[in-house]
Amino acid sequence: MDQLICHLMGDYVLQTDWMARTKISSLSAAIVHALVYSLPFTLITGFSWALLVIFATHVVIDRYRLASYIMRIKQWSWRGQNPLPPPPPEISTILLIVIDNTVHLTINYLSIKYLG
Repeated sequence: MDQLICHLMGDYVLQTDWMARTKISSLSAAIVHALVYSLPFTLITGFSWALLVIFATHVVIDRYRLASYIMRIKQWSWRGQNPLPPPPPEISTILLIVIDNTVHLTINYLSIKYLG
């Protein structure tokens, strides 16, 4: 539960509008966001390898929108090869958010469990 609260605080409560809008197009914005995101985790991990992994993977996942690639693979829509019609945009957005959060939470859990 602690990990979930840290994730929600870092990714939603502490994230500014500027971070949310620019982290995809700017590496420096992604780094600033990941630093802010990582702050609550210091309460659980201190300054440890787990915190470094949480920070570094958060930069990469958010900057390069890795969840969108997972979604494409999941939907078999790489290079437009999917014979099914795409889901409505609002469903795609929700799915993207769920996949992104699932990836972050999984990495955070494993980092804290094995490196924390």
